[in-house]
Amino acid sequence: MTSTMFAYSKRILESVSFDPNLFRKELKKALKSLLPYEIEQLRDWLLSFTEEKPELRCCLIYVNP
Repeated sequence: MTSTMFAYSKRILESVSFDPNLFRKELKKALKSLLPYEIEQLRDWLLSFTEEKPELRCCLIYVNP
């Protein structure tokens, strides 16, 4: 179930990546439903995903300790 939630969260974030505000909102929602180790995975994924989308890099503050 949780790995499905992680995959679902990534899929949603990819689909809303055209709008930084919507991306931020969906990221906050995802962080509430993921387990701590999944949040670490999401952080790693976000680092690579936002390399080509600098407008989304500001959202990294939500996943950094």
